[in-house]
Amino acid sequence: MSTAEQTSGKVPEPQEPEAGGAGRRSLARQSPTSGLWRRVRRNIGLKILSLVIAIGLWTFVNAGQRSAIESMQVPVTYHGLAQGLVIVNHPIDFVKIQVMGPRTLLSLLDPERLAVKLDLSSIGPGQASFKITPAMFDIPRQTSVTSVSPSDVMLDVDRIVRRDVPVRLVVQGKVAKGYAVQSAKVQPPTVRVIGPSRYVDALEAIFSEPVDVTGVSSDVDRTVNLRNPSGVGVVLSIVKVEASITVTQKVTDREFRNVALQVKDSGYRYRIMPKTGAVTVRGPELLLAQLNSDGLLYVEAKDLRPGLHSVAVQVNLPDGIKLVRQSPDTAKLRLYPEKISRN
Repeated sequence: MSTAEQTSGKVPEPQEPEAGGAGRRSLARQSPTSGLWRRVRRNIGLKILSLVIAIGLWTFVNAGQRSAIESMQVPVTYHGLAQGLVIVNHPIDFVKIQVMGPRTLLSLLDPERLAVKLDLSSIGPGQASFKITPAMFDIPRQTSVTSVSPSDVMLDVDRIVRRDVPVRLVVQGKVAKGYAVQSAKVQPPTVRVIGPSRYVDALEAIFSEPVDVTGVSSDVDRTVNLRNPSGVGVVLSIVKVEASITVTQKVTDREFRNVALQVKDSGYRYRIMPKTGAVTVRGPELLLAQLNSDGLLYVEAKDLRPGLHSVAVQVNLPDGIKLVRQSPDTAKLRLYPEKISRN
């Protein structure tokens, strides 16, 4: 021991021999930190995937638990209305609701399963109203209906009645010139109408679809549809009728003035007073249009001797034409002794 060491009184620490490279590697393998790292690295891919799934699931669950508002159209149905009654207005078929709650629960809602069913068994003719409230919707817990639109349903109810109503045939167009529609009939002449009393009781007739007779000159027989009258719930017992339209020549009057009075079957010279007359006749328009006034008025002088005679004025009319009036009814005929030359 040296003098310095003795003076200080310190005992020198023993010196460990230096280890070589193999010794240091052996010590590293025996380190606890080294074993932990090996365990972490083992199946590192699966561990990372599990972590990602866990994070995603956590995010989904937390997002699903957040509150949201969902709007949807929910059907409204009506049942139980007493027999003999009918709804005459157009009540709503859907209501719009807003539901608040977790997104996961809102995504499971089915509007058809939330349908509102209104019981009408207690109402009669007249108006009735129903209130649609949030409590009427069967929704999961943790959700709530925040609004309903519309929240009021108005119904207009009436009695159903049955009544026989006349059928009126509708004829349109003009028949051929000189012709006219004499009659228009249907079979059956009435139809049973069923529907709300407010509409059925006000009906005066049921009209047919138009029958066009433009240019026709003969009878028309046809099956035609009936027009359904206006009003909700009004129905007809039949929808077709047999139409029969009679078309005849148009009958009219025609007046002839200043018609010369002719003397028939006289062999003597004569003078007649008055010399002219007037006549009004009635018949088919086409036939009257062809009628000539010549020879229309005459007196008969056969077997009459010369002298003054009061004779009846007669009218010469073809078949199908009737006399309405004439003037004069009689005339003064003077026959002279002189014979009429037949040369």
